Amino acid sequence: MQESKYCKESFVVKTSIVLPPDTNSYGTLFGGKLMAYIDDVAAISAMRHARKSVVTASTDSVDFLHPIHEGDAVCLEAFVTFTGRTSMEVFVKVMAENLLSGVSNVCAMSFLTMVAVEEDGKPTPVPTVIPESEEEKSLYNSAKDRAEIRKKRRIDSENRANTYGIK
Repeated sequence: MQESKYCKESFVVKTSIVLPPDTNSYGTLFGGKLMAYIDDVAAISAMRHARKSVVTASTDSVDFLHPIHEGDAVCLEAFVTFTGRTSMEVFVKVMAENLLSGVSNVCAMSFLTMVAVEEDGKPTPVPTVIPESEEEKSLYNSAKDRAEIRKKRRIDSENRANTYGIK
């Protein structure tokens, strides 16, 4: 296995047009549909980095900053920002473009944690990541803080599951 890879080696772009079956009664993209797109591009990015199968370990909050309307192009960009031993943090940025006016907005951003797995489902090591651009370096340098927040959130979720879960 290669010891390290550049962030740009995991870069993924997915662009789709928002069609009527993808929208809610307000004519905007279903949030769940967008979340599926986010998970999809994050998985592709992580698999490009690790060259292994991956599973989603967590998705940080997704804030919907601007609506994505029927007929808009929705474009997602993703790349691996940081790695642990078997896990990868993937940054996903979502943009919408009104194809008639040309007006674009950043509509959402999210971080996902993907874990590389072997055929038996057990986690497997991944290459480290090398940031180059200022954006990549900024995301890389702040990744440990996000990981600590995720760790605390996971402990809280486990405690809630034990308290409020199936009895």
